[in-house]
Amino acid sequence: MSLAQVHYTSAAPGDEGTAGRFTAVGPGVSGALLAEIEPLVRYELPDGVPERPSDGELRSLPQAFGYFALSDGSRLVARSAPVRDTGGRAGSGVRFHAHAVHLPPGVPLPGDRLPVEAWRSPHWVAVTPGGAIPDPLTLPPGPTPVSEGLDDFAVSRGPWLAAVLADLRRASDAEAAGRPVALVERQCADVARWLGLASVTLPRESAERLTFTTYTRRPEGSASRVVGVGPEDAGAARAAGLRVHECAGPAPAGGTEDVWATTAARVWRSRSPELFREARELPGEPFAAGPLAVTALCAGITLGPDGRAAAAGWAAERPYALDAKRTGQLVEAIASPGIDDRTAPEFDAAGRLFGALEGRCPASVTAPLAAMLVTEAVRGGNGSLELPRRDAFAGPEGAEVAERLGPEILTELADTAGSRSVARTVQLLRVARLLGVDAAESLPGVVDRLAPALLAEASAAHEGPPGFAPALLELLDEQFEVRTALLGALDRIAPQDPGAVARFLERVALPFTGTQALPHLRMCAEVPEAMATLGGDPAAVWHRVLRAAGLSPFAEPLVLRTAVGLVWEDRAPTVEEARLLLDAATSDAHRVAGTWARLVDAALSTSDAGTSAAGTSATGTSAAGTDEAARLAHDLLRGFPGEIGGRERAGLLLLDLVRELRTGAPEPGWAERVRTLCAQAEPVEPALRERAHAALVERLLAPDRPGAELYDFVHGEDAELIAAYDRTARTEAVRTRLRTQPAYAADCFTVWTAHPHAGRAWPPVAAALLDEVLRPAVRAMSPEDVAEVEATVGRTGSSGRADAFRDWNRSSTLGRLGRRIAGRVRRG
Repeated sequence: MSLAQVHYTSAAPGDEGTAGRFTAVGPGVSGALLAEIEPLVRYELPDGVPERPSDGELRSLPQAFGYFALSDGSRLVARSAPVRDTGGRAGSGVRFHAHAVHLPPGVPLPGDRLPVEAWRSPHWVAVTPGGAIPDPLTLPPGPTPVSEGLDDFAVSRGPWLAAVLADLRRASDAEAAGRPVALVERQCADVARWLGLASVTLPRESAERLTFTTYTRRPEGSASRVVGVGPEDAGAARAAGLRVHECAGPAPAGGTEDVWATTAARVWRSRSPELFREARELPGEPFAAGPLAVTALCAGITLGPDGRAAAAGWAAERPYALDAKRTGQLVEAIASPGIDDRTAPEFDAAGRLFGALEGRCPASVTAPLAAMLVTEAVRGGNGSLELPRRDAFAGPEGAEVAERLGPEILTELADTAGSRSVARTVQLLRVARLLGVDAAESLPGVVDRLAPALLAEASAAHEGPPGFAPALLELLDEQFEVRTALLGALDRIAPQDPGAVARFLERVALPFTGTQALPHLRMCAEVPEAMATLGGDPAAVWHRVLRAAGLSPFAEPLVLRTAVGLVWEDRAPTVEEARLLLDAATSDAHRVAGTWARLVDAALSTSDAGTSAAGTSATGTSAAGTDEAARLAHDLLRGFPGEIGGRERAGLLLLDLVRELRTGAPEPGWAERVRTLCAQAEPVEPALRERAHAALVERLLAPDRPGAELYDFVHGEDAELIAAYDRTARTEAVRTRLRTQPAYAADCFTVWTAHPHAGRAWPPVAAALLDEVLRPAVRAMSPEDVAEVEATVGRTGSSGRADAFRDWNRSSTLGRLGRRIAGRVRRG
């Protein structure tokens, strides 16, 4: 069909008030479309054009060649060119003439050409014709002039090539709403060549969406996706927010991260544009880097690490898409020994490719990949690589790799000086097996270092399985001897820190269900479920964990340490729990396991300290926890006489003295022993000190205490002990006994008045007890009981003391009472 043509001419010099006019309009182009077309075809001369340019200067002026989408879905291909104006008064001015072809909606270009191919069409005219002329879009068969020299142009624009292609791809996206691309070139023909590169590089449907103009002075107002501007207008394009590429200036410093564009640029620089068509025949997304990278590598084009990774990743997902020849070419390119810039993502992609090709291709094809992967695993330290299977190294290629890498592997495994990560050790052991390297001699030392490193790295990692877990489990599944040795090493160190081992087993499910005993690992694995079901009963958890060991503590005392560490970790058992532990095994077993120290902590712990002095009765009755702790201390001193020393021994002796003070006949020197043992047990737990003081003063408040002990106490000047005595004497139990037992009241009166000059600490306390504790009790007695108190004081003391009691009882003030008591006592 014949396409409508439009001609537009600018106003002649001197025609003020008009921009130009349409001089010819083909059929089917409405007035509304003309109004839309007019601003698209206008032309503005560059700066500095002479008023009367020569023919050469006129030919050197830029021509605006554009491809535009109109509002009704139709399209316009137009060329606006400067022409000499011979009709003006000056006779030699410059005007412009626009020649355009209108394409109705859905109508392709003649010959199914792309718009940019009409750039150098010989049918564009610079004057309005008098009759019909050929369609400028009707081009002769074969390559058009715009495609000639594209290889040379691409090489000359090498520094900008990848970034510009990336932006042209984005500009051709049907859903793209980004900024237009501005190409800054001195010659508008070079902008057309950029578009020619795009027409070859991009898929056809993308190239057809790429609207453009090769020259404009006003890039900010252009409706095209790509605009060409001269160097003088680059600043205006940048200020307008366009993506500017100054191809007429110095080479850019940076590149682009678009792997497709980078690969396409390498293809152009290799002068192989036919590869774009080959790549489009492979499966994949239009702008996926994989197909193009595969095509380039198979053609012998060198790519960077990102391009190689894209090729390997694409081929790994579609191993069936390449024939045997291209598969071999791809493997050879990826595994080339001359490459020294491989990255971790590239190695990961190569590992996936090997896994996809293994079994599909002969071993001779995949051997270079396998060798590359294990070499990287040994020399590059990439612990995340997916290693080949062992049979990949059965042939002569495997022997060569083993001969090259074996000594390096053994040397590093035997090195005890450096710090080696778990992932690195696991990788070396796996590679050694793959290559058939005998590492049996190094294995014991390797495992002894690996076991604690597992716990340390796992505890430092975040929640969930540590990163080395998958490779470790594969190692243990592959190598029985390593599994046996490593599990044994972990079982040996578990008693030292069973909590850490238990937490590690929760995150990494080690396989120890075989015939190995591994009592400590089995206990560590059992504790989480036991805690979940029996967490409120530590004793029940302890029994269950101990049963999981499968060994008696008599046969393997260390299971005691592991069980105690799992259940109580860093806290002390209660006294009742400690008694359970002590009775569960012999003292020899606890001695070997070291758990006797936990029993000592339990006895001395304040968490089960019984009652303080304020809560202890004056009759000698104390809380059951205090009695249990004292009895436990007595048994520990007998069971571990050589192990317990220092402040712990003093603390236990103090508890044992508490037991003797309450239930037996301790050796003389009670107060002095309490003071001495408290000093030796420093820093003594406050509750233990209170229990010792309480037991001592309870005994001193009893009527049957030896007089020598009371004398030593009163004259010892120990303010803490005297304060404890004062607190206990003021308890309700003592007050009740004073009110109801005249003999006890008489005894307390005798004691509290017997030592009026015993240092500084005792007299004021004794005087206060007389006035604030004994006086209210005596006043509450019946006359008969008061008389009995007086008689008892006289029988146990003297007549002067009985007179003192009568005076004290009648006295109303503490001062007179003190003076009379002192005088009576001296006369007596």
